[in-house]
Amino acid sequence: MIRVLVAEDMRVVREALVVMLSREPELEVAGQAERGDEVLALAERIRPDVAVLDLGLPDEDGLEVSAKLRHTLPGCRVLVLTAHEGPGKVREALAIGIRGFLRKGASAAELVDSIRKVHAGQRVISPDLVAAAMEVGDNPLTPRERSVLQLAAHGLSASQISGRLHLAEGTVRNNLTRIIAKLQAQNWVDAVRVAERIGWI
Repeated sequence: MIRVLVAEDMRVVREALVVMLSREPELEVAGQAERGDEVLALAERIRPDVAVLDLGLPDEDGLEVSAKLRHTLPGCRVLVLTAHEGPGKVREALAIGIRGFLRKGASAAELVDSIRKVHAGQRVISPDLVAAAMEVGDNPLTPRERSVLQLAAHGLSASQISGRLHLAEGTVRNNLTRIIAKLQAQNWVDAVRVAERIGWI
């Protein structure tokens, strides 16, 4: 029996996944979470064999949660589900050691088969995603720069970002200038577009 944890913020999708996986005789849905910051405590309590995580979880995304799970519960394999598979995100997933990266457009049979394979220690990532990830190279943005750009992407001004991240407004502006240069963008709006397309934020 493979014990599975499902983390997905959209209730209807999460419930559909739980029902579908519960029908498989060799799978047991041992727990479910709605937010990224709920996953680690739940996983420590239920000790899943495989965690099926939505990439876009609120509070902590699927990659952040995966890194924590890998450190705290190294025996738990991770399969990330995503609707947006920017090559930068795939590359980051590979670097973290995620065994599976599956598009949400996959069939139920593909998902179940992927869970089995990931549990067995195999890697399940589409060859085209791996090839694209290798082409883009490493994310040039530091964690702080990524935080700044993510907040800018949500429409926050430099002063609002400085308040949210507890940084001087000048520091935020310097970060945005560096981000624009690193991404060879025309302005911060263009930098957001580039980073989102590649999957660096």
